[in-house]
Amino acid sequence: MANSASGIAVHDECKLKFMELKTKRSHRYIVFKIEEKQVIVEKLGGPAQTYDDFTALLPADECRYAIYDFDYLTEENVPKSRIFFIAWSPDTAKVRSKMIYASSKDRFKRELDGIQIELQATDPTEMGLDVFKSRAN
Repeated sequence: MANSASGIAVHDECKLKFMELKTKRSHRYIVFKIEEKQVIVEKLGGPAQTYDDFTALLPADECRYAIYDFDYLTEENVPKSRIFFIAWSPDTAKVRSKMIYASSKDRFKRELDGIQIELQATDPTEMGLDVFKSRAN
């Protein structure tokens, strides 16, 4: 179904891969891209992939949506996990692209039930591991 604000649809594979990440933990991250008026899965990272592997996939001059399954230890040394939604919109991206991603974001997020924390990032420092840790607790 197309998003009324932006006309962008969400491909079924997006929801399927998100459910696999959430329930089976079969992916560490998912990178989504808008292509031909729909959100599609661009890249998947297996459970052994690292945060650095993930950030290396985000283009320096194009917008993306991403999901990252962040594992961490609480102060009591209890292992926990949080599912982050990242709206990646670098300053160097085209204005039209930023507008399309911004106007489609809320509708897309609603399709992915189980997102726990949202981050907006325009450069890598806004989504560093320290940011993930501070937001996860």
